Amino acid sequence: MDIANMGKALILGIVEGGTEFIPVSSTGHLILLGHFLGFQSTGKTFEVLIQLGAILAILLVYFSRLFGVLLCLPTDAWARRFVVSVLVAFLPAALLGALLHSRIKAVFERPDLVCVALILGGIVLLVVDRLKLEPKDDNAFRFTPWLAFKIGICQCAALFPGVSRSGATIVGALLMGTTKRAAAEFSFFLAMPTMAGAFAYDLYKNYKLLDFADAANIGIGFVAAFISGLIVVRYLLDYVSRHGFGVFAWWRIIVGTLGLVGLFAFR
Repeated sequence: MDIANMGKALILGIVEGGTEFIPVSSTGHLILLGHFLGFQSTGKTFEVLIQLGAILAILLVYFSRLFGVLLCLPTDAWARRFVVSVLVAFLPAALLGALLHSRIKAVFERPDLVCVALILGGIVLLVVDRLKLEPKDDNAFRFTPWLAFKIGICQCAALFPGVSRSGATIVGALLMGTTKRAAAEFSFFLAMPTMAGAFAYDLYKNYKLLDFADAANIGIGFVAAFISGLIVVRYLLDYVSRHGFGVFAWWRIIVGTLGLVGLFAFR
């Protein structure tokens, strides 16, 4: 049992849950941390599988509301439209991700590209956050399937490492006329099928390669991601409603810049 690796898995799990739902790219952070900590996982599967902890955090926070939607499906058109909207938003990235899975894995090996994407994404987020937009949609449960599909197209950009799934969906939603709170909340809902699909697909592709040491590290990372994700989901919406996404944009730029400096200095 490698205690040092378990400690690294704990750190990575905390970072995964803490960054999954904010527009800073959790995967990008895991790639950079894994590089500098010297953490290696079989087929880069650890980084995907611990996301299940973050998924469960959303389910716990939104359980009563999502269960209410489920109960209303037979009778209420808005509930059926909500489910359809989430599914059509999920499909573009799911299909493209399945087609490009092996190539995406190869690109994810490049921390330098992650740093560049973090910086560029931070600049985009900073610009969009400061635009004087006039939002029309303020309820994530009421997004139309067409609006959701366009947000789903934006999510495809997150297949490139460091872009950020939540960042791509939030920026797309804001530009299409949603409030900051609704954009972040719909990103939560879209995360559930997207992350669950990535989890299932990656497990299917790599389960034969996993051993006990991998399982132990994944378990530690899973619990840490669940706890830190739970904290973020509970408090993020109120924060962005009052302060916007500027702090996350600057965080991306700073982390990306420091990452490039570190890569150059220790190559």
